[in-house]
Amino acid sequence: MTIAPVSPVQVLPDAVQNSFVPPPPLQHLRSPATRATLRIQQRILAAARELLGTEGFQELLPPTIGAVTDPGGRGAKQVDIDFYGHTYKLMTSGILYKQASLLAFDKIFNVAPNVRMEPLETATTHRHLAEFHQIDVEVAGATRDDVTALAERLVRHVVAACVADMGDELAVLGRDVDALKAISETDFETVTHREAVERLHALGHAQSTDAELDWEGEEILSRKSLGAFFVVDYPKGSRGFYDRESTTDPGVLHNFDLILPGGFGEVISGSEREYEYTRLITRMRETGENPAKYRWYLDIAREGLPASAGFGIGLERLTRCVAGLDAVWQACSFPKIPGVVSA
Repeated sequence: MTIAPVSPVQVLPDAVQNSFVPPPPLQHLRSPATRATLRIQQRILAAARELLGTEGFQELLPPTIGAVTDPGGRGAKQVDIDFYGHTYKLMTSGILYKQASLLAFDKIFNVAPNVRMEPLETATTHRHLAEFHQIDVEVAGATRDDVTALAERLVRHVVAACVADMGDELAVLGRDVDALKAISETDFETVTHREAVERLHALGHAQSTDAELDWEGEEILSRKSLGAFFVVDYPKGSRGFYDRESTTDPGVLHNFDLILPGGFGEVISGSEREYEYTRLITRMRETGENPAKYRWYLDIAREGLPASAGFGIGLERLTRCVAGLDAVWQACSFPKIPGVVSA
């Protein structure tokens, strides 16, 4: 697909004036490509609900505002609103509410809207939106290995369903179905963060050993890979306080990302969760968070949060991969690019 030229309605600095942004809604919504993409997205959601329902998950409706939200937004700013005289947040991620929901059910999932004021430089990545959706999953008593296996089953099931049922739509978009079958029919590899960094250094990319894989690094590895793969064991300090630190390998987090091939990059992030009150307080302070902000969450943890693991799938990112799109905004009805003023 060809991406539309820059819209005149934007607040981006001169350095990114040549970024690709969506066309006006009238043009975007009438496009056969948009209609095909949104039909594929609906099949993705239906297939995800099929598999999760078969495996005993309860779907819950997530909150869109709260006293606190996920602090680990990788440079994104949170949005404050006035809630009857109190400052509340729009959800950047419902991770804390997912953990709390396990007091009611052992396996839960949401299709959750999220708002993040991403840095302006993300307007050029073709992978970031200021408003997006996640398929959020959480499992009581699970390990990271349990939920990476679930994530693999879920992605492979969803992709296979789209290949089987959305042939006309994939044809409209010119998507290489063989590339999708490589995802749905091939086991996912697992590499450690350290191994991923070594691969990037060998390719001449200056990836930090102490940080998350940067966006360029993710794309480099994604383009070099023939199949999807997990990156595990990120270093402590690279993620939020809720990612559980190893008790046998201090400084290593029991977390993961899923990277899709073909340059589509990261589509899932997840981890085992910190759930013990004293460890949560310690991890909050280590990451510069004020525990007083998280009173309701810590009150639950003091009484007993269940151990758990889970993940979030970027719905628009997964749609982008399945549909073979140039940019993630093409997987939205009313896309909002960082720094671009739109409908």
